[in-house]
Amino acid sequence: MDSFWSVFWSGDVPFLRYAVLASLFSSVPFGMMGGFVVVKRMSAMAGAVSHAIIGGVGVGVYLQVVWKLSWMSPTWGAMFASVVVGLLIGWLSLRGRERMDTLLGAVWVIGMSVGLVLLSLTPTYTDPMSYLFGNILLLSVGDVWLVGILGMVVSILTFMFYPQLQAVSFDEDFAVTRGVRVGFFQMLLVLLVSLTVFLMLQVMGSLMVIALLTLPAAMASLFYNKLSSVMIAASLLVVVFSLLGLVVSYYADLPPGSVTVLLLAVGYVVSLMVKSRQGR
Repeated sequence: MDSFWSVFWSGDVPFLRYAVLASLFSSVPFGMMGGFVVVKRMSAMAGAVSHAIIGGVGVGVYLQVVWKLSWMSPTWGAMFASVVVGLLIGWLSLRGRERMDTLLGAVWVIGMSVGLVLLSLTPTYTDPMSYLFGNILLLSVGDVWLVGILGMVVSILTFMFYPQLQAVSFDEDFAVTRGVRVGFFQMLLVLLVSLTVFLMLQVMGSLMVIALLTLPAAMASLFYNKLSSVMIAASLLVVVFSLLGLVVSYYADLPPGSVTVLLLAVGYVVSLMVKSRQGR
């Protein structure tokens, strides 16, 4: 078997190159949003979005195959679903009239159920496992461009509104006294997290992408107290574990999403042990 990097540079296996580029392009937004997710304890919300996105995948496949909309694709359906679900969750959280865990659970199961039903109604064979657990064979050059552009948008907006997003994440009451539009920036933060979840859907899958969003930031937060430092460290960890997962899965002939999650789990346990020894 040829080495991973020789195959990558040769270009004989384009989807491998696309997976590496998608991992690199999404590392910064994942590190940034992962910091906010860990600080604001939004992992349940991110999990709901990652599963509800399957509804968008189902809509995209159904419209493309059954309604013959050639411009529609699972990728566009997933991106549209991430925006809609993010705005819906943000709006419901601002209203605050219902238990948030109940609402997230409802969004979680309804979105996923809609997607699986539509995929089953599509005449051609469609394997939902590839969207649940990831499949780098699905990546195209257009998907890589989309990941790069959206990743840049998420990163730029985070840089522009970092003070406001930080204030909303740590102390909403203090943010109100400083004149920050808390409702608007809460919605913006939820929307940015939703788009970030979408970025690695095809490489990692909806069930695995939440680990890439939370575990690197959780590891970084063990050693850094400043949010900006956590974001930088988390971004670097996303790059390392994403590439390591692709390399190991290439040689072991295993699913890259599952391998990456297992490596992240090992890294997190090791980080906890190192932190515990430092504390003693």
